[in-house]
Amino acid sequence: MSDLLAAVNALRDAGIDNPRLDARLLWAHAGGDPARFDALLVRRRAREPLAYIVGRKEFWSLEFSVGPGVLIPRPDSETVVEAVLAAFPDRRLALDIADLGTGTGCLIAALLAEYPVARGVAADSSPAAARYAAENLKRFGLQTRCWIDISDWGAIAGHFDVVVSNPPYIKTGDIPNLEPEVALFEPHAALDGGADGLDSYRELALLIKRLLNPGGRTFAEIGVGQEKSVKKILQTAGFIDVTTKADLAGIPRVVCAQKP
Repeated sequence: MSDLLAAVNALRDAGIDNPRLDARLLWAHAGGDPARFDALLVRRRAREPLAYIVGRKEFWSLEFSVGPGVLIPRPDSETVVEAVLAAFPDRRLALDIADLGTGTGCLIAALLAEYPVARGVAADSSPAAARYAAENLKRFGLQTRCWIDISDWGAIAGHFDVVVSNPPYIKTGDIPNLEPEVALFEPHAALDGGADGLDSYRELALLIKRLLNPGGRTFAEIGVGQEKSVKKILQTAGFIDVTTKADLAGIPRVVCAQKP
């Protein structure tokens, strides 16, 4: 199916939202090779994420390597970076930053790029995700300022000025109803937040409080409609100045809080 118009129609029939753009990107990735293009089309028509097929995804103007086994960075997550920059406007600060559930490393990489003398720890229990994070940090020349920790959150040690996280927050029962690209291909461990979607926040609240220096701040991405519940979890754990930051669509996307 090397004809571009036929490819667009085939992608549209498969339920792809922007078939023309996807077809052009796949053609470019195939290097103009019709046979390779057809093979890529088969994968996309099966609703494999475009980012997995081309092996990359842009985040905060940085191009990240991605693939099966790691959550694909979303534009909404850039709100976490924006919230940190608003709280710590001096880019010369030598911040110690922890990223819990780092995935591709998109949050920690973006922050280390913005704070040139900051240091970081990127933690993820998934070896596949940790490999992508290490690859991306090296790609951006940040590997000497960030330690990759392949472990569960509870095993993280150290003291930090900033802790960021994009934890699993989808309700278990909602996962099968997500877009096929997500439900069928992205790692459920990075999505599943338990029956009410809040399990990760309950686990993280006391852990983050232990990891933060006095006066340190945490920034956690949340799902739609979770702001009140997550704020209450953090307030109950003893955090102060608990606020939210909205994404570009005006939806509360990040809960921000300070350790006393």
